[in-house]
Amino acid sequence: MELGWLLWGTAVLLLLHVLMELSPTVNFALRIGFYCLLCLVTSALAAVACLLANGGRTVKNMRIIRAAVRTFKYFFGLRFEVKGLENFKVEGPAIIVSNHQSILDMIGLMEVLPDNCVQVGKKELMYMGSVGLIMYLGGVIFINRKSTSSAKMVMSEVAKTMVAENVKVWVYPEGTRNCTGDLLPFKKGAFHIAVQAQVPVIPVVYSSFTSFYNPKTKLFTSGKIKVEVLPPIETKGLTSDDVTDLTDRCFSTMRETLFRLSGRPS
Repeated sequence: MELGWLLWGTAVLLLLHVLMELSPTVNFALRIGFYCLLCLVTSALAAVACLLANGGRTVKNMRIIRAAVRTFKYFFGLRFEVKGLENFKVEGPAIIVSNHQSILDMIGLMEVLPDNCVQVGKKELMYMGSVGLIMYLGGVIFINRKSTSSAKMVMSEVAKTMVAENVKVWVYPEGTRNCTGDLLPFKKGAFHIAVQAQVPVIPVVYSSFTSFYNPKTKLFTSGKIKVEVLPPIETKGLTSDDVTDLTDRCFSTMRETLFRLSGRPS
């Protein structure tokens, strides 16, 4: 009986392997399915570890989450080349902004995430089972993107909390995933926070994933990701009148870096 199950299991695995080799769609679906399952299982286990270690919601839990997620790259054959980590070493709080490409961004985020740093995410993520739970325990700040007044109020509170608790805040200024190899126009919320709190903006740029990950063409293979942490942009002395210029300056710098890291002309 046990031998029969072993043979059936081996046959199924061989069939899946053949299908993955022959069909990009099957390969994509299976890898995405495995990624989602890995996120759910890892989040559940990490949540237990966070509760045992720190008792509840705190940015300290991000160390546990970071250690767990950093193992994901080995499952998917992802390699990272990171430069500029020294630019995170600013005294006090800061706003960190980066490009937002796909569901794989979490792996890239945890590869370079500094200590005492929380993320801003959409409120819907709270309801994603164990993934939402671990985000809550890690101190992620949830905003309702459908409510402009609510988002502005949260952003104002973020500025106060950031200074009071001496934490860095990671924001995706594009506001949504963008797997085109370019940047979407930046929303100004993160830059308003930086100016309001008079803290520096630290841009982080990831090279384009399109050479190994593209949902439209069902591409999902192993690949190399280049990451560059750019020098902080100071906001001391700036006012709300300077937010547009600050946003545009950061966008231009990050877009130029994205093209350079991705090996494409600007």
